[in-house]
Order: sequence, then structure tokens, then C-alpha cells
Amino acid sequence: MADRVQEILNWYSSDNVGTRTNIARLLRSGKLAGTGQLVILPVDQGFEHGPARSFASNPGGYNPLYHFQLAIDAGCNAYAAPLGSLEAGAAEFAGQIPLILKLNNHDVLHDEKDPLPSVTGSVKDALRLGCSAVGFTIYPGSSHCNIMYQQLRAITEEAKDYGLAVVVWSYPRGSVLSKEGETAIDVIAYGAQIAAQLGAHIIKVKLPSAHLEQAAAKKVYESVKIPITTLAERVRHVVQSSFDGRRIVIFSGGAKSDDQHVFEEARAIRDGGGFGSIIGRNSFQRPKAEAIKFLHAIMGIYSGEKP
Repeated sequence: MADRVQEILNWYSSDNVGTRTNIARLLRSGKLAGTGQLVILPVDQGFEHGPARSFASNPGGYNPLYHFQLAIDAGCNAYAAPLGSLEAGAAEFAGQIPLILKLNNHDVLHDEKDPLPSVTGSVKDALRLGCSAVGFTIYPGSSHCNIMYQQLRAITEEAKDYGLAVVVWSYPRGSVLSKEGETAIDVIAYGAQIAAQLGAHIIKVKLPSAHLEQAAAKKVYESVKIPITTLAERVRHVVQSSFDGRRIVIFSGGAKSDDQHVFEEARAIRDGGGFGSIIGRNSFQRPKAEAIKFLHAIMGIYSGEKP
């Protein structure tokens, strides 16, 4: 298994020892250590969606320490959260799990068709809190995307100088895209490519549908006959679009849904060559014991077991 980690590290040969060490730390932590697969717990939903929508179904989640412990007990590779949440527990849980500081966030208190998140943390905050990586969201398709790209470029340069890994949430969204287009295969693959070009070590995207949004892209998909019928085929194409699989691509879990549906998605990610899942609401919006069992089932799928 260690050979797989080394293979992945070789894709990042331009990075310094510190950054490669932190990528290795993410890949060698938790139940999936050494497999090249990742299951990460992200809890930025309190900022992104509001506290009641995020935590009322499982009130323990109002306490930031709950999520540290859940990620540790479940054997996740890492825990990702905004500044305040990590400050609340980084000292108490120091060294027990790799941390990812989410450096920008967006609220839903106003309707915004072209989102522009606020920068809410810094690389120095991540270093102070002992993080292994920083996270940053871009919205390709937003009229403000160039600002986000430029912010990410500066953050990526600083993070790499200090030996941190960079995780990019690439979520196409904006007035030029239809709602269906936000998860269209051509758009998701494009968003993954943009994140890779901006220097991401790990790319987080939504699972793509078979819809084709862009007319010019649709002609190519149809003429070349790119396989996109099954979810596994679409995952494979997104990974291919991320430097032919030479960047780590993980897929978001989305809103809480039926367990078997999530398990089927995990199998498709695995079969399509994806590197794992980043699962928030499907994890922390259920009782802790149930959440741990659920996450272990996901990890089992990625390690070749069948729940």
C-alpha cells in the first residue's frame, strides 16, 4: 500500500518536502491509510447553510468538538472546517487527525446568482493551528470567477512556500449556467481541469450527471463518443480531465440521502478511478454511532469490501 502513496507523491514532484509530507499525512491517516483513497469529514455547513439547517437534526453538531471526535472515531483521513470551528478544538485534538482549514466561505442570507465567497482565514492561521492543508472554493461560471482564481493563486503560492497542501472545492455555479448545468458532465470536468491548472493538489467536485450544458462541448462529446452513460464512466472522465488521473479527485456527498444510494455512488467513484469522498451532512446529520457505521461502510467500499 505504501507504494501507492509514493506513486501519488511522485505526481507532485515540483512541491517541496513539507508539502509532500502533508499530502502523505492525509493519505496515511485513518482506516484507509496507505490505500490512496480518502474519506474526509467537512463541516463548513454552519457558515454555508446556517446552524439550524445543518445541526438541528442532530443537536450534538452545534458543538465544534463533536465533529473532531466524529472524524477521529470514524477513522477519516482528515477533518475540514472554517477558522472558528478549528480554533475551538485544534489544541484539544492536536496531532490526532490531519486538519484542513477552509479559507473562504459563502452565506445564503441573500440571493446571489453569481457567488463570490469571502476570504475568512489565512495560510498563517492554518500554520498556527497545525493544519496539513488549506481549502478554497472556486465557482467557475460565476461572473466573479476571475477574482476567485486570483485569490486562489496567491493563497496557493503562499501555502506551497510553507509546505501545506491545497484542496480546491470547484463548484461551477453562476448566471450563465442552468441549474442542471451545475452538475453537467462537461461542466464538472471543466471545473476539475481549472482547479488542476490553478495548482490544486486535491480537487473536490460534485458527482456529474449525463447532461451536457455547453453546445460546443456537446458536439465533441457526441462526435468522439466519450463514454458518459454510467456514473462510473462520468467519474472516470472527470479524473481523466484532472491531468489524466495525476491529481487526486474526490467527490462531495451532497445533501443527506438514502444509505444505499450513497453506497452505490461510492462504488461508482471507486470503479471510475476516483480517490474517495468528502462527506458532511450524510455523516453529522445522524446519531454518532450510526454515522460511524455509515462512514465505515463507505470506507469498506473503497477498500474493496461490500457493505
